Amino acid sequence: KYDIRCLMMSVVDYFPNKYQQKPNYQIQVLSSLFFRNKAAYIIGRAYNGTDILPFAIPILQTEVGELFVDTVITEASLLFTLFSFSRAYFMVDIDVPSAYVEFLKTVLPGKPEHEIYNMIGLQKAGKTIFYRELHHHLRYSTDNFIIAPGIRGMVMLVFTLPSYPYVFKVIRDKFEAPKTGDRQMVKGKYTLVKQHDRVGRLADTLEYSQVSFPLDRISADLLKALKKYASSAVDIDNHQLIVKHVYIERRMVPLNEYLSNAGVADRNFAIDDYGQAIRELAGANIFPGDMMLKNFGVTRQRRVVFYDYDEIQYMTDCKFRKIPPPSSWEDGMQAEPHYSIEENDVFPEQFRQFFFSEEGHRLEFFSKHGDLIDPKFWIDKRDQLSRGIQDEVLPYPKTIRFMHRFQ
Repeated sequence: KYDIRCLMMSVVDYFPNKYQQKPNYQIQVLSSLFFRNKAAYIIGRAYNGTDILPFAIPILQTEVGELFVDTVITEASLLFTLFSFSRAYFMVDIDVPSAYVEFLKTVLPGKPEHEIYNMIGLQKAGKTIFYRELHHHLRYSTDNFIIAPGIRGMVMLVFTLPSYPYVFKVIRDKFEAPKTGDRQMVKGKYTLVKQHDRVGRLADTLEYSQVSFPLDRISADLLKALKKYASSAVDIDNHQLIVKHVYIERRMVPLNEYLSNAGVADRNFAIDDYGQAIRELAGANIFPGDMMLKNFGVTRQRRVVFYDYDEIQYMTDCKFRKIPPPSSWEDGMQAEPHYSIEENDVFPEQFRQFFFSEEGHRLEFFSKHGDLIDPKFWIDKRDQLSRGIQDEVLPYPKTIRFMHRFQ
């Protein structure tokens, strides 16, 4: 009864006071639940005249196994966040996938069809549709593929088509120092991300083999870079550039570039969300490894998302340590560390140099996330995960939960 009362009050808030029902007013709900993590979601829409009012209702479970409605999600931006490319796919029992996708297009207007197929767990169909959409776009565009702007990667060679909102990532033949590892190691990291709960902080990737691109659409600089840094990954055949293995991701604004151009309010929001992203990844048993700003991007929904996976690993595989004090003045002045370092050792006190170089940004960050350079935060989180306790990261703000809205 409490759930129903909260739902009714939310519906009253959803519709304006003078909202008039039209003759065709109806509520449509998909027959299958959308399962992800600890929640099951009812997905539906209300029709009223020409208006389409989408909604999602998350159902959770109490510690004693009782079901309850947690909230109702009606805001468009929150619905897009629920179906974001940075979250794990749903598990849905579907008889006619195309019918569900057509329904979801009205719930998520403008969202690419291939992303919807991916989100309901039909990745092969999603990849096929994306490839078809890419070549359709190439047929009706004239710009060339170029090296992606920004700081050059040490492990990946990244290129993009300016008129298309995706980046293409090819593993280099040799990694630049100090990066180590090989092609199989990188592919293993991307598989880890694909199979793990991404908690809204890890960008999804589409992995392809033997992808052809029109050679006349490849810029001279890009072709030169591919031949120099990733020659084993490309071939040229009959006016086509064949890329033997490539990851494709949504293009985002790198966090370092975003902060350089953002206003004060947006900048502070992004700085805080960067810290929150690191926390949520840690709580989901993911240690990003290289936490430099250039490895995070800002989405259209202003969320900070991590997308560089070559150093990613499980929190439970890391050994977080405090830097021991030097035994003498001479030890402290050495260029090399005065302490032993073993595999999987991590020293959070060193994170300070990765976070921010600009003084104002650094002060803003440490005012809210100063504990991220304290080994205790990481040790406590790892120990919690070792006991099988993972942080709950909801895909909607806590403020809209019924327990907070209707106390």
